[in-house]
Amino acid sequence: MNKLVGACMFGQSGGPTSVINSSAAGVFIEAMKHDCITEIYGAAHGIRGILEEEFYDIRKEDTKELMLLKNTPSSALGSVRYKLKAANVDETDYKRLLEVFKKYNIRYFFYNGGNDSMDTCNKVSKYLQKSGYECRVMGVPKTIDNDLDVTDHCPGYGSAAKYVSTTMMELKLDANVYDTPMITVVEIMGRHAGWLTAASALASYKGLGPDLIYLPEVAFDTDKFIKDVDKVMKSNGGKCMVAVSEGISDADGTLIAEKLGTNLAKDSFGHAQLGGVGAMLSNMCKDKFGCKTRAIEFSLMQRCGAHLASKTDVEEAFKAGATAVKYAVRGTTDKMVYFKREMKNGKYSCKMGVMSVAKAANTEKKVPMEWIVNDGTMLSKEYVDYAMPLIQGDCKAPLEDGLPRFARLNKVLAGKK
Repeated sequence: MNKLVGACMFGQSGGPTSVINSSAAGVFIEAMKHDCITEIYGAAHGIRGILEEEFYDIRKEDTKELMLLKNTPSSALGSVRYKLKAANVDETDYKRLLEVFKKYNIRYFFYNGGNDSMDTCNKVSKYLQKSGYECRVMGVPKTIDNDLDVTDHCPGYGSAAKYVSTTMMELKLDANVYDTPMITVVEIMGRHAGWLTAASALASYKGLGPDLIYLPEVAFDTDKFIKDVDKVMKSNGGKCMVAVSEGISDADGTLIAEKLGTNLAKDSFGHAQLGGVGAMLSNMCKDKFGCKTRAIEFSLMQRCGAHLASKTDVEEAFKAGATAVKYAVRGTTDKMVYFKREMKNGKYSCKMGVMSVAKAANTEKKVPMEWIVNDGTMLSKEYVDYAMPLIQGDCKAPLEDGLPRFARLNKVLAGKK
């Protein structure tokens, strides 16, 4: 094995999760075990922090605080949505990255994110190779959307799914208090893949979940929706609870939020900034049925709810970060850590390996159509069997004065020497 000596850089990108910092802790704690890694840097706001030469000296952090990252939600170093242009279109950012990497002798680069982040990781890796600069580049997966290809599941999904299913159960109990008709529409994150909205089915299988679930995988028809709601209300004492993905579209691919509302703003990756479809459907039901309706949007809460984090998810996220470092030190580059499920005698376990980061870049794994049943309004037992192992266990931050004690990093800047 060729021993590569130099500094490592870690960055977080894309939407935060309740366990993305657990992966950061995994990278930092593992990196400290290897003498070939001279310095450990954490980029401020992902790739942009490297371009602007602003990153933190992780060796100046208290190890206890780094361990507290395991139970600290959001992105402790700051995240970013920054799209690198192809190097053959505009090489400016790549030249700057290479300049910074050489200046600080960065020989290990770990990037933690989802689809678009793996695209960034892939582009940086290929450019460094082409430039003849030896640097081991590894992608560390994360996304509550659970839509990265090849890997069985993604860090962040289990905890978000636990939040969705638990909160749906609580809402169900609340919505059924009064003896008057009521329609509750709950909007859950999910652009093209409905994994997170599907998690509401875990509550339904416990008898306390939505009556109707709508995923982006199935074309949404407003007329059918009204008929579905009417049918449930007639058989359920005037009550109906609906779970809907923010990204549902009609048969032509037009977002329902756009169809019923206005043009949606776009982010730097060209993605529509979603939200509001639940309120639109709630208003539609109010006009049609004339009863009380309530729209609830989980919004950021579903991805930052560390108080409902799955222990399985927290530990796997930590291990994913540590695994990336172990592979890189052994000589691996241009890869992403992936999860492989193993079931023995009904007991779940997760093995980790590495795959080409290019295969993970800009891919989307959707909920299998055979798991979507009841005329497109519910999930099958196969989905429940898939998701249940991922939400197991309780893992929270320690309490201080009755409130969670999250990590407090010094964030000593190491850049701009």
